[in-house]
Amino acid sequence: MTAVVTGIGVTAPNGLGLEDYWTATCGGVSGVAAITRFDATTYPARLAGEVPGFVAEHHLPSRLLPQTDHMTRLALVAADWALSDAGIRTDELPEFGMGVVTAASAGGFEFGQRELGNLWRDGGKHVSAYQSFAWFYAVNTGQISIRHGLRGPSGVIVSEQAGGLDAVAHARRNIRKGARLMLTGGVDGSICPWGWAAHLTSLRLSSSGDPSRAYLPFDAAACGHVPGEGGAILVLEQARAALGRGARIYGEIAGYAATFDPRPGGGSGSGLRRAIEAALRDAGATASEVDVVFADDLGDLLLRVLFRGVGIGFVRLAERQPDSRAHLAFLRSVGFIDQECDAQVLQFGVLFDLFQHPGELLLRSDNDRLAIREEPRQVGGLSR
Repeated sequence: MTAVVTGIGVTAPNGLGLEDYWTATCGGVSGVAAITRFDATTYPARLAGEVPGFVAEHHLPSRLLPQTDHMTRLALVAADWALSDAGIRTDELPEFGMGVVTAASAGGFEFGQRELGNLWRDGGKHVSAYQSFAWFYAVNTGQISIRHGLRGPSGVIVSEQAGGLDAVAHARRNIRKGARLMLTGGVDGSICPWGWAAHLTSLRLSSSGDPSRAYLPFDAAACGHVPGEGGAILVLEQARAALGRGARIYGEIAGYAATFDPRPGGGSGSGLRRAIEAALRDAGATASEVDVVFADDLGDLLLRVLFRGVGIGFVRLAERQPDSRAHLAFLRSVGFIDQECDAQVLQFGVLFDLFQHPGELLLRSDNDRLAIREEPRQVGGLSR
């Protein structure tokens, strides 16, 4: 059974709402800026991607505000917008035929920090009863389900950077099992002192003070990554049902795969290559059909890291001509083991070799060309 995307809701650092986000993306507008949610002047990393202009009271009923963290408010609004974009009224559909699968890596840290402060200063009687669930990484799924009356198959994915892709894949699995509609995606928001302290322990945050240079994932000057908040929620439907109601279809979730790299010295080959090949098989596509690849990276080539877990997803974009569909590939990685940094770069070399785009790694350097490694095969001529 085919799963198609009919609605998109976005709350992102470079755009609140789908239209603003797409305009910013097409214009190359970054969402990285100085932290404003708390005073970060004494921290070694002081930049983040905060969602601009978000006022929860403008979008959500007052009864939800005392029981939700900033992260969950972003997720609820994204879900509202996704359903509106899809033209769906959930009260007109069978409640057990609709479900939710979301991903979050941290949970409601800001809410949790506030309540722990109340506990420390004033005692347990001053801790909100909502603390029992508002801090939990699964709360987005629960709150979205309650708000829209979705009582079908639901779940939560916790797989770091790969979580959003994994959630979409799990939602597609539920569509294939018979669910009529799924809300799915990933939303996070832990830009607060407690969350920031946790981020800093990785020693992989960018300490740059220049928003335009702080996150350069495929650059010779890469110096770490910049955490952000927000995310996106999609509406997935059975293709037959979507077509039957005359819905606009953005595309099909065509293929997916997830793998792990072997332990050092295990010798069973690149997990990234295996994930790509398996996702292509799942999509019934070939590498030559892939039009664009979106790759993710921590943005620090100086650290000795190697991809360990990888999620790959393929989307077929809906076009008027069936034979002119574009294929998009999305890659997300999670987890690390201690290896030389050039092995990480070669993983991308394997990716682009497989997709028949030799040398096009979208790296930038001050010299405009950067030779990464010449053995066992040359990965050179890397330019912006």
